[in-house]
Amino acid sequence: MDNMIRHKEQINRQLARYGVKFGIYKNGAFHERLFPYDPIPRIITAQEWSVLERGLRQRVEALNHFLRDIYGAKRILSDGVVPEDFVYRSPGYLPQCEGIMPVGGVYSHISGIDLVKGKDGAWYILEDNLRIPSGASYPLIARGLCRRCSPDTFRRNGVLDNRNYGQLLRKTMDSVNTGGINVVFTPGRYNAAYFEHSYLAEQAGAVLAEAGDLYVRDCALYYRSTQGDQRVGAVYRRVSDEYMDPLAFEPESLIGIPNLMAAYRSGNVAVLNAFGNGVADDKGIYYFVPKMIRYYLGEEPVLHNAPTYLPFYEADSKYVLEHLDTLVIKDVAEAGGYGVLFGSKLTSQALDELRQTILAQPRRFIAQEVIDFQDLPILEGEEQVERKADLRAFVLTGAEGTTVWPSGLTRFSRNPDSFIVNSSQGGGFKDTWILSH
Repeated sequence: MDNMIRHKEQINRQLARYGVKFGIYKNGAFHERLFPYDPIPRIITAQEWSVLERGLRQRVEALNHFLRDIYGAKRILSDGVVPEDFVYRSPGYLPQCEGIMPVGGVYSHISGIDLVKGKDGAWYILEDNLRIPSGASYPLIARGLCRRCSPDTFRRNGVLDNRNYGQLLRKTMDSVNTGGINVVFTPGRYNAAYFEHSYLAEQAGAVLAEAGDLYVRDCALYYRSTQGDQRVGAVYRRVSDEYMDPLAFEPESLIGIPNLMAAYRSGNVAVLNAFGNGVADDKGIYYFVPKMIRYYLGEEPVLHNAPTYLPFYEADSKYVLEHLDTLVIKDVAEAGGYGVLFGSKLTSQALDELRQTILAQPRRFIAQEVIDFQDLPILEGEEQVERKADLRAFVLTGAEGTTVWPSGLTRFSRNPDSFIVNSSQGGGFKDTWILSH
């Protein structure tokens, strides 16, 4: 135990030295803090990983089919598999993307899929993050620091090497690059994940750029450099859709690139992830992903959703309103652990108010059964305790196919009474070991 405590302290000191931080916005103020690391790894067997890998690849392929369809032929709507209401009323649906086919036909290049392992041993997918999922850099740098402290640990235990994420990211960008340099586009150092932006740019051999470094001329994107202006062929953007181009979306955005949408529409630059992906990771659309897999791929889902109900449907609404005190209610427009309500923790008055809100705005919510997912051991002070933990898996899709990174971000709650593990809610992280045999 003493060795483990020393290891934890040593790695966290190194993470602090390298500035491995995750910012939190709270009460209108930005608070930058270290992202606390726990040294006890999550271990996933080779057999278990083979199932996860197959299911994750299948899910992301179906979601990319859906995005191409929604902004194109819309077959899934005309065939009645997904109601139009769930697409056109989604805050993530962008009519500006209608008729645009991204380079290589790929919409979600970097997908962050959140899973939990139930106490029944089954894995459940909780969310699909297809816009700007963060978190790959943290297990990557933590593993590197651990390797320095104990270089033989990973060889002795047969752990798959995760150091290839930068190469996978670069390969993904290169596969859709329209001619020019690769750029990681950041809103700047006050973004919660700024450390990751700079770290991944270095790992992928890309240029880190802010809005003032980029401009559009003749429907092509350029980077201002000391060696002269350079054409940009691919942009891995870490800025939300609405702020990317003030001429196409939010006119008051100061962190966007005017006319970027025109360059993108003309096929002169690839944007990773594509504009408009939010329609596919809307929590309301989540309900339909198993149907998408059957519809587009003709396969049964390998991985399953948590049991989910849509108040949009009368039968589901009746069940939700009758069992509100036992369900988890999620606001489809929220992210980062916000907008999640556990019925069991609400007062009678709060439950009544929530029922009225659901009746008035049924499209706004989904409801899920509470999955009693596994606790993982963590070190707290000098004690080993157990806390709820999830796994964010990273799936990279380029013009040449889809790859699941053999690693992932395991996040855990630091609150013994909480199921919320998100970094933005104060959670910590640990390494994820995928065993080779």
